[in-house]
Amino acid sequence: MGKRLSKIYTRTGDQGTTGLGDGSRVNKTHPRIEAIGEVDELNSSLGLLIELLKKEENTQLTPVIDFLRNHQHRIFDLGGELSIPGYTLINNGQVKAIESFLDELNNDLEPLENFILPGGSVLISQCHLTRSVCRRAERRALVLADAEAVNPISLQFLNRFSDCLFVIARYCAKGTQTAEVLWQKQE
Repeated sequence: MGKRLSKIYTRTGDQGTTGLGDGSRVNKTHPRIEAIGEVDELNSSLGLLIELLKKEENTQLTPVIDFLRNHQHRIFDLGGELSIPGYTLINNGQVKAIESFLDELNNDLEPLENFILPGGSVLISQCHLTRSVCRRAERRALVLADAEAVNPISLQFLNRFSDCLFVIARYCAKGTQTAEVLWQKQE
């Protein structure tokens, strides 16, 4: 791959527009740019989660690290897909891979009998933060889909990935022997 970014600033966005992957320009507040921005934030949050998982030095969490690192690349692909109207990178096989991993982790957990709150440890909190960022990215992609064509599989990908992050939070609690923070109904 040749050099892609030889100069970081171009001044082309100083008037409130930005370029898409197909060369067209849109306002920086366009729903497409909002969706791309949320996917970028998801990728950043996911990067922090992966690093926190690595710091645990817990071999039980290694499959989670590997899964998330692979999917960090797919989330980058999703940002690329969103940057080119009509372009498709995310496919049904990727959604199925998330479902399969989610089911595998969930089979190792006790049934959820109460709502849980983000917390218990920094790692578990970051799982939930990344999950909520993923949900926001999904909502922004849905806003875009109301206005323009969006790969419907990408919407499924985000929905399933946020579900998986919830299960990963629970799996991390079990793997690190950290009690989940159960919601308590007000008396």
